[in-house]
Amino acid sequence: MSADLRNAALAELGFLVGEWAMAISNASFLPDASEVVAGRMEVMPIEAEMLLAMRQFADSTRPPSASWVIGRDGSRPGYAVLYTDQRGVSRVYEMRVTEGTWTMWREDPEFSQRFEANISHDGHAIDGSWDKRLAAGPWEHDFDVTYSRKEEPSTRGTADVV
Repeated sequence: MSADLRNAALAELGFLVGEWAMAISNASFLPDASEVVAGRMEVMPIEAEMLLAMRQFADSTRPPSASWVIGRDGSRPGYAVLYTDQRGVSRVYEMRVTEGTWTMWREDPEFSQRFEANISHDGHAIDGSWDKRLAAGPWEHDFDVTYSRKEEPSTRGTADVV
């Protein structure tokens, strides 16, 4: 499934629109690195399909529920991503999607982050990982995340009885 978006600058992100199952693993912030945290992600067009809203809900408090708004200046490459979560954190990321790879990053003197994921050929699976860097230290693995598209409920073979 891929949505046709009115904003041509967002057209290549149509594959994100829909509901996704989420699995976070190998996470530095969990007491047990072997734990897998399940959740879901929803991506939908907003503001007359000129922006995308991405919302993440975990089945536990770690990671926190979070929201992203994705937009683009049509005259520039890449996207701007505004992030906030239930802790009251807000951040701005840069983002690109190129040839089956989705990347997001932010450079900050105190806390930098980067995300890289592979998008399956059919657009139904995304496998990625986040890295972090505190102050001027080295990059460290933060966590892995996998998104699997939830299938739309089938309405074939059903009819309303009148």
